[in-house]
Amino acid sequence: MGAFDRYAPFVQEYIYRNHWENLRAIQVAAADAIFNTDDNVLLTASTASGKTEAAFFPIITLFSEDMPASIGCIYIGPLKALINDQFLRLNELCDEAGIPVWHWHGDVARSHKEKLMKHPSGILQITPESLEAMLLHKHAAIPRLFGDLRFVVIDEVHSLLRGDRGGQTLCLIERLSRLAGVNPRRIGLSATIGDPEGTGAFLSMGTGRETIIPKIEAKGMKWRLSMEHFFVKDVQAGEDRTDIEALPVLEEKTDDAPENADPGIGYIFEHTRGKKCLVFVNSREECESVTTTLRGYCERLHEPDRFLIHHGNLSASFRETAEGIMKDDSQYMTTVTTATLELGIDIGRLERAFQIDAPWTVSSFLQRMGRTGRREAPPEMWFVIREDEPEIRAMLPATVPWKLLQGIALVQLYLEERWVEPPRLDRLPFSLLYHQTMATLASCGELSPGALADRVLRLSYFHRINREDYRILLRHLIETDHIQKTEQGGLIVGLAGERVVNSFKFYGVFQENEEYTVRNESQELGTVVLPPPVGEKLAIAGHVWRVLDVDVKRHLVYCEQVKGSIPAYFGQCPGDLHTKILQRMRQVLREERSYPYLMKNAVARLDQARFTASRSGVAEKPLICLGGTMWCLLPWIGTYPFLALERFLKIKCADKLGLRNLDSARPYYMQFTMKADEETFFRVLEEEIRKPIDPMELIYPKELPLFDKYDEYLPAELLRKGFALGVLDIEGMRRAVLSWCGEERASRD
Repeated sequence: MGAFDRYAPFVQEYIYRNHWENLRAIQVAAADAIFNTDDNVLLTASTASGKTEAAFFPIITLFSEDMPASIGCIYIGPLKALINDQFLRLNELCDEAGIPVWHWHGDVARSHKEKLMKHPSGILQITPESLEAMLLHKHAAIPRLFGDLRFVVIDEVHSLLRGDRGGQTLCLIERLSRLAGVNPRRIGLSATIGDPEGTGAFLSMGTGRETIIPKIEAKGMKWRLSMEHFFVKDVQAGEDRTDIEALPVLEEKTDDAPENADPGIGYIFEHTRGKKCLVFVNSREECESVTTTLRGYCERLHEPDRFLIHHGNLSASFRETAEGIMKDDSQYMTTVTTATLELGIDIGRLERAFQIDAPWTVSSFLQRMGRTGRREAPPEMWFVIREDEPEIRAMLPATVPWKLLQGIALVQLYLEERWVEPPRLDRLPFSLLYHQTMATLASCGELSPGALADRVLRLSYFHRINREDYRILLRHLIETDHIQKTEQGGLIVGLAGERVVNSFKFYGVFQENEEYTVRNESQELGTVVLPPPVGEKLAIAGHVWRVLDVDVKRHLVYCEQVKGSIPAYFGQCPGDLHTKILQRMRQVLREERSYPYLMKNAVARLDQARFTASRSGVAEKPLICLGGTMWCLLPWIGTYPFLALERFLKIKCADKLGLRNLDSARPYYMQFTMKADEETFFRVLEEEIRKPIDPMELIYPKELPLFDKYDEYLPAELLRKGFALGVLDIEGMRRAVLSWCGEERASRD
């Protein structure tokens, strides 16, 4: 029996009603896996390929044949907006079959939640944070709510694989399953997975099931892609040249930027009027700066404001306003955004995306590109690479157009190899271990140390953490009063722990930078870290404001709107670049080929860079003398092996080489002064790298590397161990160093 014939009649009717001429390959494959096996399933296909329907058509068909006695399926989404969007889609599909669809997060009315508590049934859509809150506060009701749970659907599963939030999601599913006495099948959905097998194993942890990963042959798809380069001021790289073979301008200007506008931002301004676009940037600071600049251009030209803003530090009202306007097909606005609009929230038909500079991952590039091209139009992205023109006396590495190389490398890796970053599943998640320990105690009440260890360490995500490390954690938490020992020898949440657990922020494990809420009269604008003093200015929500008052006790900033432009600051936003991308960037410098999506300035800038590279050897040799005792090391390795290399040089090699004043532009290059010559440098590196390296030796004295949300509550011993064994990539560094040393020996021979 084919997939369509196996679907329930109301599903077939839905397909007819929406004029689908045939099922997509992903839907046929998902139906076969869900109907005919008891395994978990990982569905990977491009954005807007019908993955949600592929998962839910078979699930609701099975429910219509045998209705669950409780909530039968949990849909876990990474964003409230995505859940709201899917809620409307699923309601239409399930309504006539009598399968209730519920959603549960901070913005959902209490009456809706109370109905679910009285009549647990159908499909529940929820974020990881709301599921954590439910396990904490509705602990006794879990068996009744989920006693017949059969499926857990995890949407945008790739977004959960690079940090504690994915680990928390797995822990939540396992804790809930144990309490309810069920073992639901897990269905993962994603458009961008770099290591399907590794992700499938992650999805199956603790279930005793295999994961089926249907192989779907992707249809050939056309992209409308361009990449242009701009110096922030003055002459552009290709301005005076007529010999350049490059992609022509894709369209005539729809508007003119003011005279003396920033060339790159002006280029975006000139090609967005009368269109619906997204402008992706890589930080909240840049999001504020670009929005303020674009709105300033509208004001100078006496035009209506046509730019919106969307990022994680804005208040919900600002974000939802932007989402609502973008959904309205009659309004042609452009939204400047960070990764918050990278995931699959439906914001209508977008004509194009702009990307300022290069994103950090191929996955982000694909997600952002995939936001466009709906309704049969090709996906369209315009890269806008901005760079300060190098000064005449600038050191050699500062003359390399790193962001241009990075953008080309991201595109080429996908075009040539269909490569996407694999998930990082080998961390030591001590911050999450603290969180799940406190959550378990808060929900269960008093437990013996053995019972607590048994409940927490049996969670599959903590398979790399041993009992001795857990004892160290518990002793420290008792000493700091996060956990209290009772007279009977049991453990409960202590006074310091209650302050953490009783905060609504405890439900989430992602790092929060926000500290102060910014208000203008009754309007909430968003949040900032460490506000400026009264009388100074700050930038948020795409405008500039003067600080009128700072209420330190209540963490409130009161301000009034003023004109002008200043930088915004929300906290550090470091990039995580994979070694494979750095190696492809090096290849871009070495090869002579052209790339069909490069425009005139970008071609000219790449030509300059290749000429400089060929003369200086920066793409051939890792070590370059900049003159005298000043040296530059270009390792072409990713962020985590780069971190390990910095420490290896300082701790293991610096004294033998006379190496001082090491300064990194992570993860591209590092500069330092050195008394040794090139031959000695490689000889010392090889001698040291061939010795056994204890990762703990690469931690600086008294260093406490705080990265994750609950690191501040951990004992120093575990903090240092988690960083040394879970963050530093010593093997990646070792491979790179041995490769350089071998090449250096070969060149001498």
